[in-house]
Amino acid sequence: MMKRGTLLIIMMISTLGLYSFSKYNADDAKTSFASFYHDKFNGRKTASGEIFNNSKMTAANRTLPFGTNVKVTNMRTGKSVIVKINDRGPFHSSRALDLSKAAFKEIGNPSRGTMPVEYEIIDND
Repeated sequence: MMKRGTLLIIMMISTLGLYSFSKYNADDAKTSFASFYHDKFNGRKTASGEIFNNSKMTAANRTLPFGTNVKVTNMRTGKSVIVKINDRGPFHSSRALDLSKAAFKEIGNPSRGTMPVEYEIIDND
């Protein structure tokens, strides 16, 4: 029994060790959820200084640099859209992107409110 416990601990440490040494790559696609902006934000300044427009292909992310182009794919439908990061948010732990309403409608159904997405950086201006 002692040997099994020791072996289990060694396996856990080696598995965790592999994860801690894997390098984060900004080019890797990630999965999360996306929501969209309410119309009340139209005309307001974004964190980048741009004026928000719900009919443009833009998005908010907590960490990606402003001007980053991101390909967002709805995991339910396979439809994709390219958006430019121009704001910060969403400030909800389960979501990585807030899309403009136009971008959300392009690939999903706004009546659902959120959608599972895969997103990847396609270039960095």
